[in-house]
Amino acid sequence: MAVGKNKRLTKGGKKGGKKKQGDPFMKKEWYDIKAPTMFSTRQCGKTLVTRTSGTKIASEALKGRVLELNLADLNNDEDQSYKKIKLCIEEIQGRNCLTDFHGMELTRDKQCALIRKGQTLIEAHADAKTT
Repeated sequence: MAVGKNKRLTKGGKKGGKKKQGDPFMKKEWYDIKAPTMFSTRQCGKTLVTRTSGTKIASEALKGRVLELNLADLNNDEDQSYKKIKLCIEEIQGRNCLTDFHGMELTRDKQCALIRKGQTLIEAHADAKTT
């Protein structure tokens, strides 16, 4: 080591010091998720969002979020547990997020049971019009 003073240590460290980190969950709010009326369970969960501050509005951050839920939980029917329903948040009313149907998928284990090894897979997409 070189002989002499280490000037950085004698000055007391960096200027300004470290910014005190707060708990990030203190800045968040819980919102209830309401499923569409086609499902038997309306209250289907909760979601977190950062509170409104400055130009960032909490309700705008929630709109467009896509949620993935199990159809068995939405209809209280265990026979439909292999179907995953996607819901998109469309509107915010107070602390409630109103959702709309966005899509449906099968779970991976159900897909593997339907598709046999060594057979060809025919993939198809269809647009369905709903009322």
